[in-house]
Order: sequence, then C-alpha cells, then structure tokens
Amino acid sequence: MNTAPPPLPTRDEIALLEPLAGLEMRDIEVVATALQAEQALAALGALRVVGFDTESKPTFLKNEVSTGPHTVQFASLDRAWVFQLHDPVCRAAAASLLASSALTKVGFGLAGDRTQIRHTLGIDPQAVVDLDTVFKRRGYRNSVGVKTAVALVFGQRFIKSRKQTTSNWAARHLSEGQVCYAANDAYAAMRVMDALGLEASRLTPMPLSS
Repeated sequence: MNTAPPPLPTRDEIALLEPLAGLEMRDIEVVATALQAEQALAALGALRVVGFDTESKPTFLKNEVSTGPHTVQFASLDRAWVFQLHDPVCRAAAASLLASSALTKVGFGLAGDRTQIRHTLGIDPQAVVDLDTVFKRRGYRNSVGVKTAVALVFGQRFIKSRKQTTSNWAARHLSEGQVCYAANDAYAAMRVMDALGLEASRLTPMPLSS
C-alpha cells in the first residue's frame, strides 16, 4: 500500500521557521579573471556533483529580451564558485563545466536557466537534474521549489531577498549581498540533495529537449 508523503509546508508555516545557515563570503570564490577560472576549473574538476543555478539581470520592459545568464554558480557542501561571464576565459570555463557529462549539476526550476544558457553560451548543458522531479517521484503533485524543499527537508527557512533577485546581475562588480545570494541558491540545492541521500549516478538528468 502506497503511503502519502508528508504534506508540503505552507508559505505562512515556512515564514515561522528559523533560517537555514548559508555560505558566507569566506566560503565563496568569485570567478571573474582567467586565473580565477583556471583555479575554479581545477577545484570543480575534482567533484562529481554540485549544486547549480544562474542569475540574470531582470527585464522590466515589454518585449525586452534577457541577455542572461550573467552569473553561473556551482556549490559543494562547503564552498561555492560564482562565475561572472564578462571575461571570455570565464565564459569558456563555465560553458565547459555545464557541457560536462562527468559533473552532475542539481538545482530547482532549471528549465529557464537551460534555455538562456543555450542562447547565450551556445551549448546544451549536460547532466543537469531538477530536484523538483525527485519530489514528484516521491509522490508530490505540486512543484517543489527550493524554499519548500528546505522547509520540508530541514524544517528551516531559505531566505531569498527580492532586492537581490531584481538587482543588476550584469554589473562588473557584484556586491557581497549578490555574491552570497547567488552562491546560496546553488548551495541550498546541494544540501537538499545530500540530505535526501541521493547519489549522482542514480539521478535522472533533464532531457535535452526540455
């Protein structure tokens, strides 16, 4: 007999939870130069799975087309790398990681990210896993985003600042608030995957046509 999964917490219930401790600036590498890209590639090349997300400068005008993503971020359980894409070497490094089938990238709500990556970087990301599909396989009919997943798995609240969400991600210099926001989006996905006891080899990547 199949048992129903625990109910998803409501927005009001999540608001009452203690915040999830995230990565701080000392735990985050901003990748904006060729040397930083080389160092990041060496570190990430030693990993099998990372949390993943992107950020783009928001569009506010009707028919305005996004030029994002403007950052691509990856995270382990104790470190994150936020790639800015102004420098050609940084763009190439981020693209190579995204195109690698040896590095599994996990996150939430990634369909839009993949579309933008195809358009901006000209590559089709490989080994990308949207954790919402994991929750669907566990019996949840409604979409489970990062806030809901963190509340469900840890009983804690994942803080997403609207101020940072709508900030200028195309800026040459990102604020500490932006860097921490971007890094922790990827970090939260990695934490959820780890807490669920998932192995990269058993995850089902998103289909390339998505």
